[in-house]
Amino acid sequence: MEHLAIARILKFLPGIILGLTVHEFSHAWIAYRCGDNTAMEQGRLSLNPLRHIDLLGFAMLIIAGFGWAKPVQFNEQNLRDPRKDVIKIAVAGPFSNAILAIILSLVFSVVAAASSIYRSTGHPVVDDIFLYAIYINWGLFVFNLIPLPPLDGSHLVLNYFKRFPVLYEAFYKYGSWIFFGLILVTMLSKINLLPIWPIVQFLGDQVLSFFSSILH
Repeated sequence: MEHLAIARILKFLPGIILGLTVHEFSHAWIAYRCGDNTAMEQGRLSLNPLRHIDLLGFAMLIIAGFGWAKPVQFNEQNLRDPRKDVIKIAVAGPFSNAILAIILSLVFSVVAAASSIYRSTGHPVVDDIFLYAIYINWGLFVFNLIPLPPLDGSHLVLNYFKRFPVLYEAFYKYGSWIFFGLILVTMLSKINLLPIWPIVQFLGDQVLSFFSSILH
């Protein structure tokens, strides 16, 4: 059983590392493109996973199914158009994961369709690594768009609430507690208050099915 668990984790690792790295790099790159050098000066404008991985968040992601990387910092005062640029920076991470999931789905489908050797013999380990990476990145896309702090989707709401200081402060202060409460209830009960997997499965299955249909 331990060997099976270790093997499963090893299949997960490439997708998790790739997904988190691309996610955080995208935040940093868009911030830099919008005029802020904070992330670049902190070494975050890099595809080196060590620049982005938070050890505790990474361990939680493997053990509990949710976790975090080192947040990318930026200074709104340096942005050319703060109101719009904050949104661009926020959504850059999740949408980079969606793009990566689509690219991985295409590569997986092309290899499977083009190689007769692959079709006849199969490569279950490679299949699993690709499929885990695809669904993990769809998961990062959907999960991070939840509109609650500290997730990226919260910036969409926070940006709107800036015109209402009382709502902004309340949402910023209590939103993260609501989010962690939902996770805790979901983990300790049979009530799934964050039905992320059905959406992830739908996106992953549909994109793979689409590429498979046009390549066969």
